[in-house]
This record gives sequence, structure tokens and C-alpha cells, in this order.
Amino acid sequence: MEPRTAPPALLVLEDGRVFRGVSFGATGETFGEAVFSTGMTGYQETLTDPSYHRQVVVATAPHIGNTGWNDEDDESRRIWVAGYVVRDVSRVRSNWRSNRSLHEVLAEQGVVGIAEVDTRALTRHLRERGAMRVGISTTETDADKLLARVLEQPPMAGANLVGDVTVEQPAVVPAEGERRFTVAAVDLGIKDMTPTMMARRGIEVHVLPGSSTLADIRATGADGVFFSNGPGDPAAAGEAVALLTEVLDAGLPYFGICFGNQIFGRALGFGTYKLTYGHRGINQPVLDRRTGKVEITAQNHGFAVDAPLDRDTDTRWGTARVSHVCLNDDVVEGLELLDGDGRLRGFSVQYHPEAAAGPHDSAYLFDRFVAMLEGN
Repeated sequence: MEPRTAPPALLVLEDGRVFRGVSFGATGETFGEAVFSTGMTGYQETLTDPSYHRQVVVATAPHIGNTGWNDEDDESRRIWVAGYVVRDVSRVRSNWRSNRSLHEVLAEQGVVGIAEVDTRALTRHLRERGAMRVGISTTETDADKLLARVLEQPPMAGANLVGDVTVEQPAVVPAEGERRFTVAAVDLGIKDMTPTMMARRGIEVHVLPGSSTLADIRATGADGVFFSNGPGDPAAAGEAVALLTEVLDAGLPYFGICFGNQIFGRALGFGTYKLTYGHRGINQPVLDRRTGKVEITAQNHGFAVDAPLDRDTDTRWGTARVSHVCLNDDVVEGLELLDGDGRLRGFSVQYHPEAAAGPHDSAYLFDRFVAMLEGN
């Protein structure tokens, strides 16, 4: 079914703003939190990122679907977004690896999309009013009736979604070449590229369910521990914070990405808060305060750590400080924990050094993790 010959679709935000377009992907009805992503490419990686669970993603790039879909670039076992909003859907796919269209994959996986929407107006609205609940329907034409159902949906604040996205059973990603280290990666919504980046550096990665214990981590023979990205509110993820507290008490080196940064922050005694509209895209500038270098980063987060930028903080494990900061709005983008001798005991970043399709400015962080493992 071509998007332009598809039935009409309706989008209603929780504040009553209405957008009309046409259906693509699956028909039906869906609800979630409306957010926008500024990436010009990499929509397959975005849609299969578990961090987008229960979110309806608005693509700010006006033309989506031109590279189709392939079997290599998925970041997880399925599409996680609750819905997809685009301006124009390409009716022709052109990429040597593509074997089906974006429309076909969304339809196969039951993901409701809406096209022919003024995504610039929608994005400006979300920037001004903030991310909010939304509904998309191809079956309901009455905006007031759809709005009533939108208002029945739970908000993202307070949502613990780790159990929805984590693996059910442990899995091992072997090291490429000689095994140098073993890392226990706690899956809070992990992307496939993360263990791949570690494996390329000689790390055998044991991907563990989010419900794992310190005993489960020790059973892997782990030299270090990693907490992944993931969806939901970090303030509701008390089990993950408790586990990381035990990891730090055990003296195991730690590395966290995105949700893993927020969990690290809470374990260190900092608070977290919900951003108005979040950071989502592949063009976010971040300053590494240790080196003074600026990285262009991929990001996907709606919550952030509330830690002081102007001073260090004493914890029972050592000194914690903000290591990275967003140059757009001074949001905390990284944390590090140093022992009494100034050695790195743990660190985390809010953005994605494993980002596919890029940028790759931040891949050095995996080397920093390896150096920390060597030092321990």
C-alpha cells in the first residue's frame, strides 16, 4: 500500500493540538509520549532502539524511507517505537543492502505511522510545550474522542520500563581475537552495537537481565560491569540503583551509557529530572571537560542527572564529578568517580559512543573503559 493512497490518519496531542495526515505502516491506533529526533539518517537504528519504548517519534528530517530496510542495521530484536510520524515517505528505496521498505516492516511489526504531517509545526510545538502524550489513529476520525483516550494513558514520568525491554536469559558475545577481559553488561535496554564495540577490543561480554544480582555478575568472572541505555524514568528504577550500589561497594570498575549514566548519578547520590523535550538526534555537541575536546554525539534521552558543574562531590567510594557537558544547554552528559589516588573507578556518559549510523567521535570511550580495566 503506497502511503499517498492510504486511508487518512489522525494525530492528537494531550493539549488538544490536532494534526491530520495519511496512514503508513500498520493501521489501527497507538499511544505514547511524543518526542522528536533530529537525525538526518539512521532511522532503522532509531526505530529498533529499546530506549524509544512507549514513545511516538517525530522525524524532523523531511524525507524518510529512501534507504529502505535491511537485515544488518537493527539495534535489537524488534522495533520499539510506539508510533512514527514523518513528513514524506519515500516511494522508492535505493540502497544496495535494502531488501524491503520501511512501510512493509512497520506493517509487519504492527507499528502505526502517520505521514503527510507538518512535522516542522509539530516539532516547534513540542519544543515550546514539551514532550507529551499523543495518540495516532486510522480508525478514529473524531479528535475529541481520541483526545479522551490520550488523557487516559500513563505519563513517562514515574514509568519503570526495564522489565519490558531486557533479555529474559543471559547471553554471551565472545571477544574478537584474544580475550583480554570479561564484562557483565546489565541489559536495561541495550543496543546490539554496544557489546560489538566491546568485543572488538577483546572483551567477552555477558549480557545479563535487568533483574540480575551481584552474585549473577560475579558468576561471570567479570573484570568490570556495564549498565546500558534504556527507557523510562530513572527515579523509578530502584532495583538498578541498588544493584549498582553493590557493584561499587564490591570495587568493580564501572561504565554506563545513557540510562546507565542516570543510574550511576542516582547511586552517587545525585537526583534526576525530566527534560522539557529531551535530546534526540545525531548532532548534539558535548564538551569532554577532561580533554577540552568537543564531540558531535548521538543522543536519546528525556531525563538527566542533576549534579553540580562547578565542584566535586565526595561519596563513600571517592570523588564524583561531571566529566562531560552539553554545549547547547549545560545538561550533564557524563560522570566519573575517582578514588583517593585519583584513579578512575567508574564513569558514564549520557550520549551514545556506540552510535550507528554515527557519528563516531566518542568511540574512544570504549578505549577508556579498557584502560580502566587494565589499571584494575
